[in-house]
Formats: sequence, C-alpha cells, structure tokens
Amino acid sequence: MKDVYILGIESSCDETACAVVKNGTSVLSNVVFSQIDVHKVFGGVVPEIASRNHVEVVDVVTKQALKEAGLTLQDIDAIAVTYGAGLVGALLVGVSYAKGLAQSAKKPLIAVNHIEGHICSNYLSNPDLKPPFLCLLTSGGHTAIVRVDDYVTYTVLCSTADDAIGECFDKVARVLGLPYPGGIYVDKLAQNGKATIPFKSVVLANGNFSFSGIKTAVVNLVHNAEQKGETVNKEDLAQSFTKTAVDGLISRLQKEIETSKINKVAIAGGVAANSYLRQEVAKLEKQGVKVFLPKLCYCGDNGAMIASQGYFQFIEGDFASMDLNACPTLRLRAKYEKK
Repeated sequence: MKDVYILGIESSCDETACAVVKNGTSVLSNVVFSQIDVHKVFGGVVPEIASRNHVEVVDVVTKQALKEAGLTLQDIDAIAVTYGAGLVGALLVGVSYAKGLAQSAKKPLIAVNHIEGHICSNYLSNPDLKPPFLCLLTSGGHTAIVRVDDYVTYTVLCSTADDAIGECFDKVARVLGLPYPGGIYVDKLAQNGKATIPFKSVVLANGNFSFSGIKTAVVNLVHNAEQKGETVNKEDLAQSFTKTAVDGLISRLQKEIETSKINKVAIAGGVAANSYLRQEVAKLEKQGVKVFLPKLCYCGDNGAMIASQGYFQFIEGDFASMDLNACPTLRLRAKYEKK
C-alpha cells in the first residue's frame, strides 16, 4: 500500500503549528511556534494578538515543517487543518491559509476537529494502539471520558457540566500569582505539598464532572486569607486541588472501565502532561489495564495530532470543500451515551 503523507495545520489558540505525518503515526516533522512569551504579560491569551501572530508565522512554520520532513508540497497527499473548536480569529487564519494552500497545490482539504486531534496524539506516541479504547480527555476547553469506537467514531460517556479541568488549573494558577501558562507551575508546587485541604468531589451524582465548584472554593479560600492577613500554604493548596480534581477523574474512569469491559486506556489534552495525573493513570496497570500515555510534546496543541486525525479521515474519503469556515464552538463528533 502506498504511503500517505498528511500536512497538518493547527492555529486554534496560541500555538501556530504545522507537521508532516506518514500513515497517521509516523511523525516526519512537528514545528510549533508558541506565543507564550507574547501573552504572558497579560496573564492569558488575548484573542486579537493571537490571530495577528498566526498571520505572521503560519507560512514560515509550514515551510519549515516541509523542509524538516524532506518533502515538497507536491509530495503531500492532503492538507488537514483545525477548523474548531477554538478562538474564531485564530482558527480563521489556519483555515484560510490551508484552503489557499490546498487550492494552489490542487490537494484535498481535510477539516479536523481539534478535540479529535488530541485523542489522535496517542497514535503518534503508541503506533500499536488500536480502537476500541477509552480516552480521558483533559484539555483547556474540554473534559470528558470518551470511548474511541474506531479511528473516526467516538462515544462520549461523561463530560464536564461547566468548566474544563485545564481552565480550572489556569484559574487556580492565576489566583496563586503564578505565571502563564499556569498548569505546569501548579504541578511543580503540588509536588512539594500535602493534601491538607478538603475539597468537594468534582464528580456529580449523574456521573458527569463539575469543576466550577472547586475553582470557586480555591478563589474564596485565597481571598478570605488575604482579607484576614493570613498566609496560604501554596504548595498544600496546589496539592489539595490537584489531588481532588485528578482523583475524581480516575475514580470515574475506573467505573467506565468496569462497565465497558474495555481494558485499554489513553489520556489526551494539555492536562495529560500533569505528573500526578500520569502517575495515577499508570497505576491502573496494576488492575490489568493497558495504559497508553502520549509523549509530553504531543499533550499541548500541535500539528502532528491534526495530521494524524487527517490521515484517518483521508482513508475514509472525508474531505472538506473550499467553502470551509471556522467553527469556534465545535463539539466532538460523537454519540452521547444516555445516562
């Protein structure tokens, strides 16, 4: 069978990324231009600034990805691009550029759901992973346990009723005065702390998650301490928050493993880089569960995960037309399990 080369473009938030992936699992290049330093002064992503930066570097990043892969645009079989979910302006840059590139090179265009791309990051790190498996999706905008039925079909088993865990980590980091992006700093603090603060579970009675409560509890605890002139032990607070949030995910995941009888589990999204989450998921192997963890470089936004998902859609003949538009509120293309 002929090898298939997919060029993947990602611009949903504050990373401009492009990658070339062969046959959905072999990464030939993965170039990421991060805007962290640009947005750090604001304490978070400024959408308009993010869009402008994407415009400035998307062509450079794409050419670099092709160069590192040792290929030309004519060697590429299709161009995959994130069209949602994300910041509308940022998405439009990637979509517009990909459409122009595909049209000029006479290559098929593939519209990729950013959330599905995160799930596919596991194929890049674990080429032997095959559906069906359960995936714990933990990103800045989404939190869910998904059953991956096949490479392009998903069933959402449970999800968050409000905030995503990644957003929650960022808010906790901000209230603790930590730099942006905060997740990595909360992780480091937590490693030196003790879980001394009791927080309410993030698992609701219906099996879904809720992170707004624990986020508010952390904010109130810090603000009340400040008003009283008291000092909060940031390490203990970070560990207490992290343990409560992650333990809720793990306990819920265990129930889905038991119910589905599927003994393969993967994690995905930015919070998949959290050391405590990776540690606790790995412990599932003691219960006979085969655990797949993405490499840290594939946890954040990147073009390789988009190219990987693009490959599986290419095989299915799932192509987009040239009237493709950005969809900032795009949901996972999936069935939702009724509770």
